[in-house]
This record gives sequence, C-alpha cells and structure tokens, in this order.
Amino acid sequence: MMRARTLAALHGRCFVTPRSWTEAEFESQLADPKTHLVWHGLGFALSRVVLDEAELLTLAVDPPNQGVGHGRALLEQIEAISAAHGAKRMFLEVSAGNGVARALYEKAGYVQKGMRPRYYRTPEGRRVDALILCRSLDT
Repeated sequence: MMRARTLAALHGRCFVTPRSWTEAEFESQLADPKTHLVWHGLGFALSRVVLDEAELLTLAVDPPNQGVGHGRALLEQIEAISAAHGAKRMFLEVSAGNGVARALYEKAGYVQKGMRPRYYRTPEGRRVDALILCRSLDT
C-alpha cells in the first residue's frame, strides 16, 4: 500500500528511539477501524479510539520542517478527530530523552500520569524510560 510505504519512510526519517515503524505495521494500524490518521505532506498523526479513551500512537513531522508549528497543528487535528469519535481523554507515550516532543505535549496541556522504566532501547542498546502523558479532550 502506497500510503503505508510513504508513512513508514517519513517515520524512518523521524525516529531512532523508539524505533521507526515498518510498512507492515502501518498497514495493520490503518486497517483497524478504530485508528484515525491526519496526514499532510510534511507530517502525520495517528490515533486509536477505544470507548472514551484515545491513544496517540505516533506523530511525525519531516525533520527539515520541524519546529514551526506543524506538530502542534497535527496534534490539534488528531485530538479533534478523536474527540469526535467519543474520546474524553488522550494518552501517549514519549521517550524521556525526546525533549522536543515533551515540550510540544507540555504546551498542549499533557501531564505525566506514569512511566515505563527502561522501556525503549536505543540503537546502542541503552535503555530509556517511556513517559505516559494524558490530557482531557473535553472542551
């Protein structure tokens, strides 16, 4: 599937820790009717809604275009779509070492609700914590 290939290629340019997703992983996610995608030429956001909770599965912006608001716009759009499908709150995981993403989520009102110690593995084999963040989608 061309769309899955394009998403996997962009994801590969954006992620090292956690590792980037494969084309097959994107195909599987996109086949799930609970999964929602916001995609622009410069980036995308993917969420899954189950009952009244949404999980931001991944968000990626092409590296040369990061830092100018594309991530924030994608986040706002995927939150709105998730809320329209019944989600009252959005959860996500982010690497403790990803300061740029953490700053984006903090500005958007996400707060830490938990941690998965040593959850991610870097390419060098070092372990990094995953922070579990959440925010209400109620307006």
